[in-house]
Amino acid sequence: MITCQRLAELCTDYVEGKLGLGERLRFELHLGLCQDCRDYLKQLRVARAAMGRLPPPTLSAETRAELLRRLAGWRDGGRG
Repeated sequence: MITCQRLAELCTDYVEGKLGLGERLRFELHLGLCQDCRDYLKQLRVARAAMGRLPPPTLSAETRAELLRRLAGWRDGGRG
């Protein structure tokens, strides 16, 4: 049996069909016994569906350039 915390950690993999058979069965057994985890999984699915309907974010040219500059600094071990 898995814990509620472990189930929460596995939710994304479960929804995306990435769990192996044994882990999926333990996951689903826990769901069958735990209303709180069923509610959590339902909320996750609703949130994922809502996020999929959002338009992609837009960045100004200045913000994009600054973000890329900071990411390059981070990648190179600097502070940006």
